[in-house]
Amino acid sequence: MDKKLELGAETFGDVNVVDETMGAAHARVLRDVVEEGVVADQSGLDFFGVGEHHRADYAVSAPEVVLSAIAARTDQIRLGSAVTVLSSDDPVRVFQRFATLDGISGGRAEMILGRGSFVESFPLFGHDLGDYEILFEEKLALMAKLLREEPTTWAGTTRSRLSAQDVYPKTAEGMRAWVGVGGSPESVVRAARHGLPLMLAIIGGDPLAFAPLADLYRRELTAFGHDPRPVAAHLHGFVADTDEEAAEQLWPHYFAQMTKMGRERGWRGYGRGQFEAAIGPGGNLLVGAPETVARKIAHIATNLGLERLDVKTSNGTLAHDRIVHSIELLGDRVAPLVHDMMAD
Repeated sequence: MDKKLELGAETFGDVNVVDETMGAAHARVLRDVVEEGVVADQSGLDFFGVGEHHRADYAVSAPEVVLSAIAARTDQIRLGSAVTVLSSDDPVRVFQRFATLDGISGGRAEMILGRGSFVESFPLFGHDLGDYEILFEEKLALMAKLLREEPTTWAGTTRSRLSAQDVYPKTAEGMRAWVGVGGSPESVVRAARHGLPLMLAIIGGDPLAFAPLADLYRRELTAFGHDPRPVAAHLHGFVADTDEEAAEQLWPHYFAQMTKMGRERGWRGYGRGQFEAAIGPGGNLLVGAPETVARKIAHIATNLGLERLDVKTSNGTLAHDRIVHSIELLGDRVAPLVHDMMAD
């Protein structure tokens, strides 16, 4: 690669406070997320992302508000959602909120647009899950037009039409918006059709299994007449001083989280063997000492042709101080190692 791989940290604002009422726990987690964003900036990371959820176990439902608080206390790091659930929001308002963040942060705002892995926002905002596909299709098409920051004309079935409508505020130099996708080729082709950068959400299995999707995206970009766009990936991870500490500190929290999700979604039980496979060389979790995590990141980034890789450093009830230490190690130790490995 000609450019250094960019590294980012992400959080969903996982509620890790168990000794307070829900309201107090949410408030503390929100303040902790702001501190984690500041630490990410101080550690030299390239990006800090905050996910949007509408359920009790995650504190962040308005990422732009949290990111604005981080913007006021940072200077360099780019700030964005991870993801914005575009299907259940209004693209005009999403653009306006992020354009506002872009102005406050001095041009550091980004959007990662997706459908999310949870569906609570659909009934909350009056949407029918039967419209799951058309909601994202139409709203992404509108967002692609809004990103040009020109008078916008659009018509569809999911919101009122626009006729040569300007949307404010404008950004100083434009704004990057990624499309977050799972394992669907149709989603990859959609991102390529709109000429938007691709963010691969790798939350299970062998990360290199996503190589065909990255290749498909690049082929389709060319077929649609677009110039090359960046490809990035999002994975869950945790960095500690040693491999043993990382595994043992993360395991009980990750196990509890996977067990809870499994009950909700009807998965089979999650065991230590699956965890060990996931943190191994071919697994989807970036867990270990800085050297171990750096080797795995360099391997994944090289084989997928990535320009950025984001690590979700919050994991269920994992404590704030351990998340902070993981972010510090990611920026101070892992990033330089990755750059050296990929240069070689």
